[in-house]
Amino acid sequence: MEELSEEQEEELRGRLGELVAELERGIHDSAGAAAPVVLDQSSVGRLSRMDAMQQQAMAKATREKARLRLGQCKVALSAFERGEYGLCRKCEEPIGYPRLSAKPEAPFCVECQRGAGG
Repeated sequence: MEELSEEQEEELRGRLGELVAELERGIHDSAGAAAPVVLDQSSVGRLSRMDAMQQQAMAKATREKARLRLGQCKVALSAFERGEYGLCRKCEEPIGYPRLSAKPEAPFCVECQRGAGG
């Protein structure tokens, strides 16, 4: 793979910064959706409460995925500071602009990601 140009690095750093801000906003805004469901069957029927609990579980899972991606984005941004952004953390070869354009926080090249099972 070809190493990133300065313009590509600048673009990807900007996208990572925007993604961090977006993820932090989403995590903050979804805090209420992941709050415990109140056990008050006089105001909420049993099925409605079950729906609320399912929505709560989905909100928690979504927040957890957002936190994971936020961490990956922050690691990618710190890789810029070390001059290691865009290098596969397994084989240390350049990841390539097309992959980083699709997923700027990607820590592995396509080949190593396939070998890592995901």
